[in-house]
Amino acid sequence: MPTYHLNVNGSQKKVETEADTPMLYVLRDYLELNGPKFGCGIAQCGSCNILINGRATNSCILPISSIGDAEITTLEGLTTNKGKLNAVQQAFVDEQAAQCGYCLNGMVMTAVGLLSTNPNPNETEIKTALQANLCRCGTHTRIIQAIKTAVKSL
Repeated sequence: MPTYHLNVNGSQKKVETEADTPMLYVLRDYLELNGPKFGCGIAQCGSCNILINGRATNSCILPISSIGDAEITTLEGLTTNKGKLNAVQQAFVDEQAAQCGYCLNGMVMTAVGLLSTNPNPNETEIKTALQANLCRCGTHTRIIQAIKTAVKSL
């Protein structure tokens, strides 16, 4: 079985698994990181999003063999060593942008990815970035407001 050396949340991790194992399974099953969620398994909902070199990516269809030396960030990796939430995470709390939690990981990771490339997006750009994330309970208005709040705090 192949061995992979991964850079996850700033730490080096070693994983032995098959080349086609999805990163979602590697993160959850091997590394016990529960931020990314299994939603649909076909990259249609965004609940499994992680950041690969700062860009939001669906981990459910991303095989470990395609990672190479990329920097992987999960929801857990957004907090500081002292447990302080990232600006986006804090804004989601402040704006009460979560309800059932199904979409939360994907929405936060997508927002962080967006703000890393566009630190001052307008509402249309925020909505466009979030299009690939499903929210079952309809907290879209609060989610958009949370991202606007995060922009102000950055």
